[in-house]
Amino acid sequence: MIILGIDPGITRIGFGVVESNGNNLSCLAYGILKNTGKGPGIYKDAADKVSKIINKYKPDAVAVEKLFFFKNQKTAIPVAQMRGVMLWAIENSGLPFYEFTPLEIKSAITNYGRAEKKQVQNMVRLILKITTDIKPDDAADALAIAVCCASSVRG
Repeated sequence: MIILGIDPGITRIGFGVVESNGNNLSCLAYGILKNTGKGPGIYKDAADKVSKIINKYKPDAVAVEKLFFFKNQKTAIPVAQMRGVMLWAIENSGLPFYEFTPLEIKSAITNYGRAEKKQVQNMVRLILKITTDIKPDDAADALAIAVCCASSVRG
């Protein structure tokens, strides 16, 4: 099973593609999609880029981080709008869709829901046998979302 993890953002979207074969997980790709649109065009740009990633990697499922709590109120609404556009692109693809809170993701990766970002990234590297740091953080977060989904789907 191939899973696409997406970390929504206003100016850039993290993505991570993971293949699950039983208990074995491997990283197929990761990176960021930079939003270059202006004004309302930023949403179309994001939807188009998510659709292209879906078409390129042909995942069996897509997982997105659920907005749970936002410290910065100025960015909460734009991120929620961007997330909605991504959900629309996923829905148009017809793929199964999963969403997880940051607590669920951290628990699935580290067995501790309050793990620090670096702890999660280190565990993702170990699980996926990646030997270098995963940069930028948006891509690392997207891989964590995909790994969380893989462990959730296989039960």
